[in-house]
Amino acid sequence: MTNEEMSLKTKKSLAAALKKALETKKLSKITVSELIRECNINRKTFYYHFEDIYALLKWMLEEEAFEVVKQFDMIVNTEEAFCFIMDYIEENKHIINCAYDSMGYEELKRFFHTDTHGILLSAIQIGEEVLGISVDESFEEFLADFYSEAAAGILIDWIKNRVSQDRETVMQDLLLIFRVSIPAILKARAGMEP
Repeated sequence: MTNEEMSLKTKKSLAAALKKALETKKLSKITVSELIRECNINRKTFYYHFEDIYALLKWMLEEEAFEVVKQFDMIVNTEEAFCFIMDYIEENKHIINCAYDSMGYEELKRFFHTDTHGILLSAIQIGEEVLGISVDESFEEFLADFYSEAAAGILIDWIKNRVSQDRETVMQDLLLIFRVSIPAILKARAGMEP
């Protein structure tokens, strides 16, 4: 096993230990000592990989976001992709709430932005194909960023204030906005009437 593979294995082991601990404790109550004990590694190894537990949490979320995004290659449509993200949120709500409480709104928004950007860029490019038009790549990126920021904010609001809207309503409202506005924007940008 290479050093890189060993390092990744150690990081994943620490992330799994953190995830397990988060099921019963607040992030602020979890110690490096209990994580290293769970992973059977020494303190020096932990600090070789991470500055602190918050850095481990951030890495874990980024790693899981990467895994989630990899799954999108197998997902055919935007609705299925958002369903996948919302399933992830529901399965990991305690971790996401801990992340929100410890890292704040902006960091968590960046996590969801990463997930939604690829989905929306793909939807925009499919929209161009369906409409038989083409817009410049920088505008595709701008539009995907715009919608990703909005979707990330909505998802965070849904996590923190679930009573206000149920999952299906949030997803259908997002999809309606994407379905109606993306084609109109693409047509306008390409010089066609919306």
